[in-house]
Amino acid sequence: MRKVRIIDLSIPLEHNSLTDPEPYRPKIRYIDHREGAVHMQQLLGVDPKDLVYSAGLGWSIEEITAITHTGTHLDAPWHYHPMSEGKLAKTIDQIPLEWCYSDGVVLDFRHKRPGEYITVEDVKEALDKIKYTIKPYDIVLIMTGRDKYAGTPEYFEQPGMSREATLWLVEQGVKVMGIDAYTFDRPFKYMAEDYRRTKDGRVIWPAHFASITKEYCHIEKLANLDKIPRPYGFKVACFPISIRGASAGWCRAVAIIEEE
Repeated sequence: MRKVRIIDLSIPLEHNSLTDPEPYRPKIRYIDHREGAVHMQQLLGVDPKDLVYSAGLGWSIEEITAITHTGTHLDAPWHYHPMSEGKLAKTIDQIPLEWCYSDGVVLDFRHKRPGEYITVEDVKEALDKIKYTIKPYDIVLIMTGRDKYAGTPEYFEQPGMSREATLWLVEQGVKVMGIDAYTFDRPFKYMAEDYRRTKDGRVIWPAHFASITKEYCHIEKLANLDKIPRPYGFKVACFPISIRGASAGWCRAVAIIEEE
């Protein structure tokens, strides 16, 4: 018999989470069991004092106001542009679920500094280091270590994928990749600084915009990649919430480790 260990690669959706900048921080209203009893009274006509089993208490529920890109989430090609590979880009409810469960590969870029690009050469060196060759439908996980700073300003001080590195992985047959940081590209401030200096629009969102050329999805705000005990030889599941016509969906990404 094989024993399976599951490692949570996700961060929770939290009220006013500091892993999102304003104005995108989620708002959660917690409706407790006492208020739930009032709801039951309104919907079912029951007097709360007659709720014998629960001693007058009702259900608890939560009301969430959040963008689809808060917390750990999977971006669909529609997020990047209305077109991908010359066709209408897929929304999150159109992503093939087969893309979201496959062999995982962790590439370690914790040595990269904030604002730096992760290049094709960096990716090839990381693969050489672990003696692995990318195959179609691998889910590639980019480890920057930024998840350890979640909730602090340092969380946003990350490297980011270059357009060329992103396209190189897609050309190897990768359909889903992810990063343990706020964004797949470099931080906004570094892109903005480069644009002010050069007036070259190609420095803005190059990894995201790569999907216009070659269709792919990526996961943002992963966590705990360092807890995966080996760089490959495990599965990743990252099924997104199906929201019709949406550019992303929250997901509970996990690594599935088979152990003897």
